[in-house]
Amino acid sequence: MNKTVSLLSPLLLCAFLSGGALAAEKVDINSADAQTLGRVLDGVGPSKAEAIVSHRTKHGAFRSADELVEVKGIGLALVEANRDRIEVGAGKARAPAAATASD
Repeated sequence: MNKTVSLLSPLLLCAFLSGGALAAEKVDINSADAQTLGRVLDGVGPSKAEAIVSHRTKHGAFRSADELVEVKGIGLALVEANRDRIEVGAGKARAPAAATASD
């Protein structure tokens, strides 16, 4: 029993210390290029990645990961599946919303 514990201890320590290396890579949706978005985000291929970049260029920076659902082909399930990989950094600000008749 003592021999087993002394053999397993270093293995458990290595597994514990390497846990950070196994963490998912993160990507800033406001600065990453299409290739990086497609590589890091599960379920995002070249066309969806290009759609994200195009939407960001046209509408400005995303304020939250949830705004990705505004991109054609991106649904809430895909956002939820990648939430731990998505970062929302600063980017070009969105254009101010047009005034409505009720303002």
